[in-house]
Amino acid sequence: MRDCTLKLSAVVFDFDGTLAHLKIDFREMRRDVLNLAASYGIAEDGMERLFVLELIAETSRRIGRVKPGQEGVFSGLALRRVADRELAGAAHSSLFPGIREMLVDLRRRGIKTGILTRNCLEAVTAIFPDVGDYSDAVVTRDDTERVKPHPDHIRAVLKIMNAGPSACAMVGDHPMDIRVGKEVGALAVGVLTGYSAASDLQEAGADLILERAAEITGYLE
Repeated sequence: MRDCTLKLSAVVFDFDGTLAHLKIDFREMRRDVLNLAASYGIAEDGMERLFVLELIAETSRRIGRVKPGQEGVFSGLALRRVADRELAGAAHSSLFPGIREMLVDLRRRGIKTGILTRNCLEAVTAIFPDVGDYSDAVVTRDDTERVKPHPDHIRAVLKIMNAGPSACAMVGDHPMDIRVGKEVGALAVGVLTGYSAASDLQEAGADLILERAAEITGYLE
């Protein structure tokens, strides 16, 4: 697929599944949150298709209607359980080969790099402790009120980098990453190092699909 050349001033990367192989047990994470919700008398009804952060937000709203004042307590406890699962996974995870070298290469070319992730900062730095030395902006769920798929997440990264979306690529392994990139007008690049198939990324609107994130340097001017 090297029939295109990219002229970019910035690249924003997803973290889990794109820059790092993060071994998180999402099924157990979800069960942790649902068990906590049940202790507040809240069932999963109608929330089966929600991602875990959205599940926490919706459960908090439901708790607020029946037990006003308790929703903040629930949210804090639930997010702590999520973070515990992330950190447990991070202890057995690592960056994909060539990631540091790629980020150095992009900086050498004058291309800014940012990272956005729904994970907590602790999990990111557990795997990539010197991330600040390699990336111009890191925005985790701890740093924004609205995480992807809301476009405010990538907008926060772009703002820190002082970069516009038209000369930016959003690189990720999930259709969510593709859609959030397209929504702000960035080039959407899918990678096959996560759980999504190429067909899923294409259906989401990917402009380019790579085997792995580090390959992007081969498409630059």
